[in-house]
Amino acid sequence: MMNFKVGVLADGFQLPFEQAIAESAKLGIDGVQIYAVSGDLAPENVTPAILREKTNILNHYGVKISAICGDLGGHGFENKDENAARVEKSKKIVDTALQLGTNIITTHIGVVPEDIQSEQYKTMQEACNQLAEYANSNGAYFAVETGPEPAERLKRFLDSLSSKGVAVNFDPANLIMLSGDDPVAAVDTLKDYIVHTHAKDGVRLERTKANPEQTYLELPLGMGFVNFPRYLKALSDIDYHGYLTIEREVGSNPAADIKMAVTFLRKCMQ
Repeated sequence: MMNFKVGVLADGFQLPFEQAIAESAKLGIDGVQIYAVSGDLAPENVTPAILREKTNILNHYGVKISAICGDLGGHGFENKDENAARVEKSKKIVDTALQLGTNIITTHIGVVPEDIQSEQYKTMQEACNQLAEYANSNGAYFAVETGPEPAERLKRFLDSLSSKGVAVNFDPANLIMLSGDDPVAAVDTLKDYIVHTHAKDGVRLERTKANPEQTYLELPLGMGFVNFPRYLKALSDIDYHGYLTIEREVGSNPAADIKMAVTFLRKCMQ
């Protein structure tokens, strides 16, 4: 039997915080990923009292935090004029994560360019070096979500940074839907950096005249192009034993999809 923990993105339940944690506990989920970019956990709003309240709720239901989502939206760290403020905000999210008992902060950094000499590449590299050094000095990781670029290009970028404080949040569906990459092969490519994963499925669509905009479709686990048995074996082969955190962003009944995903993952792990 494969040794992974099952997690869920708590916002996927579309319920208030405590209800989402209660639902997670009912499903026997090991951990939840929560956002710390808006609401009461945003850096400008969070207080010791709020942190105690969240911690008490988590402890009451016996649920841990798999990771904190620190994605600031927009274009990540592609815009040099915005990066100073974004880096400082991200550092504060690291502090929040550590106080909540996790050292993994997931994020999107933008699209890594192919041209390593481009200004955008250097801008992103500079910001990520600052994030890497801060995270590393605190025993934490900024985990970049896969997908916007192929795994080989992301690895080359990560290899260029000054420390391992910037790592990978591996999303197999994003690799298929956004870059057309093979997630099984990508696990081996990124094996030195994977600290957290998303359990998500989907398909890549051909752009047509009748359908010029939609180029991918997210689907419940097992219904898309991710070969989960092969994917989970690849993770096991690199000795990854962390979270498979279910991320369900669409659908009319997310709670039912999450429950089905938990059952599906456990079956795949047997």
